[in-house]
Amino acid sequence: MSENTPHAPTVGLFATCLVDLTRPSVGFAAAKLLEDAGCRVVVPGAQSCCGQPAYNSGDNADARMIAEKVISVFEEFDYVVAPSGSCAGMIRHHFPALFEGDAGWLERAKVLAEKTFELTSFLVDVMGVDNLKVDYAGVVTYHDGCSGLREMGVRDQPRKLLGQVTGIALKEGAERETCCGFGGLFCVKYPDISGRMVDAKVDDILATGADTLLAGDLGCLMNIAGRLQRRGASVRVRHVAEVLAGLADDAPLGEPEGTP
Repeated sequence: MSENTPHAPTVGLFATCLVDLTRPSVGFAAAKLLEDAGCRVVVPGAQSCCGQPAYNSGDNADARMIAEKVISVFEEFDYVVAPSGSCAGMIRHHFPALFEGDAGWLERAKVLAEKTFELTSFLVDVMGVDNLKVDYAGVVTYHDGCSGLREMGVRDQPRKLLGQVTGIALKEGAERETCCGFGGLFCVKYPDISGRMVDAKVDDILATGADTLLAGDLGCLMNIAGRLQRRGASVRVRHVAEVLAGLADDAPLGEPEGTP
């Protein structure tokens, strides 16, 4: 749909730090999916981190400062969409808590929170996407990231979208909803526990026999991809948006890549 199409909802794409720095193709894929769904997509150049690292470490002062920036940049749009349950969860569920006692900012945070969505949830629950024109030849398994699953209620939506992809076969793991051990700062504070968790996750992925791992959070994918690589496993790792948009090339996750 053209940018000038009347009544097209305007979406502010919250690209996320990890996407911007390590896997830009996820951002391009998200933009393509949103545009194909009938949205006008804007990627504000002034956007920043969602503030989650500061918030998770107890630095509410810096987290609030970052939140004010995000609110100011994104509040003009009809919706805010992130290809990350973690970042979307921060904006939707934790921004308001940062402004308790400040009526003006609290109201602005609540308004932004109500119109913030994880990508696959927005495509299914808001835009009603039900006829993707894309194919992917492979057997995939899906990892449910903790924030997307438990904070944003994202479980069925990516699977409904994958069900529209021609040639794909979904093989679910028994531990698909179990944490991968990344958890942002958790993997830094508790590396031994985190390592055992991701090893268990990799065991579960390999047991499915899938040739591709998909998920909706790049942090989880980078963590699992690193362990798969160190164990010599030949499983491709892709953000679900890349497959859904037909942009899942052969560039290894985390490696330099060209613009699609």
